[in-house]
Amino acid sequence: MNRGFYLTLMMGPSIASPVPQPVTDALTTLQVTVASGQRSGFQLTFAAGKQSLLNHTLLPSGYFDPTTRVIISVTVNGLAIVLMDGVITRHDLAPSNEPGKFTLTVTGEDLTRMMDLVNSTGTPYPNMSAEARVASILGNYATYGIVPSVIPSVLMDVPIMTDRIPAQQGTDLGYINRLANDVGYVFYLEPGPVPGASVAYWGPEVKVGMPQPALNVNMDAETNVESVTFGFDGFSKTLYLLKVLVSGEIVTVPVPDISPINPPLGVKPIPPMRVEPIDGTDAISPAQAAAAGLARASESADVISGSGQLDVLRYGRPLRARQLVGLRGTGITYDGLYYVKSVTHNIKRGEYKQSFTLSRNALIAMTPTVPV
Repeated sequence: MNRGFYLTLMMGPSIASPVPQPVTDALTTLQVTVASGQRSGFQLTFAAGKQSLLNHTLLPSGYFDPTTRVIISVTVNGLAIVLMDGVITRHDLAPSNEPGKFTLTVTGEDLTRMMDLVNSTGTPYPNMSAEARVASILGNYATYGIVPSVIPSVLMDVPIMTDRIPAQQGTDLGYINRLANDVGYVFYLEPGPVPGASVAYWGPEVKVGMPQPALNVNMDAETNVESVTFGFDGFSKTLYLLKVLVSGEIVTVPVPDISPINPPLGVKPIPPMRVEPIDGTDAISPAQAAAAGLARASESADVISGSGQLDVLRYGRPLRARQLVGLRGTGITYDGLYYVKSVTHNIKRGEYKQSFTLSRNALIAMTPTVPV
């Protein structure tokens, strides 16, 4: 098995290709951030002297202009992973009189930025459910290699054309997110599995599945985490109340924070300290109200948070956001499974580290051993 890591950087106006060797040589630091519920972003820092190829030729030619596509891949111990498929949103040049301090910083976001440019308010979608509308919109971005993954909702509703015709409000991204919020779903792009392709996921935020290799703390030779801290905010959990119209009467129903896709990750659940009604649910169907309530309850249920840093080479692979991971070595209270809320990849020559944030909804591990 190959040891170490190898970075691949591709750029281009629409179809990205490997960057020239001088661009790779000039790259000093790279950062990619992926987080649940947020747009992913990246930042590249280059050494760019006044007479360098970057400053003398590539910069004036538009090589680093906004909307230029950027694909970042990394191979760790023989495993290739696409970290980012996005576009440049801005660049900043910082001249300096000191040798080696003349820098060019390129900042960008994932391809959802291209979905947020044109206000298409009024575009009709006759006889189309929300799922069909999302799939139709995402089909417009097939040239970017985006493949839709649309999960049907239990609230699937196909409006009859003679009754009403749904119309878009805002940009494609804004409308897709609004349709997701209506049924308690999330929307994000997952780059890969190969460079130039991405999966557009529209569906429930799933906190189940096969966990990633365990994060080990204070375990001598098995330790693969450089630092980690935890917080317990007991007052952040909220019991939400739905007002549902049933047989002409308004009934108040508490919303559970546990569901098949958001199971308890510990044996000691945390009781809610606050109670808050969700307004407007009596004007929609009970199923729609339940979906909206479950999404809100799931967000407030994660009262346990953790943050830390690891060395990717010691861990053996990049830690991925939006998945589960085991943690061991901290003691009975905080060992167990966590949901990875965000990761930030920090790469420079000869060094690959990640900072991460974790969350879960209960204390004490469900099992006496943590999956390795």
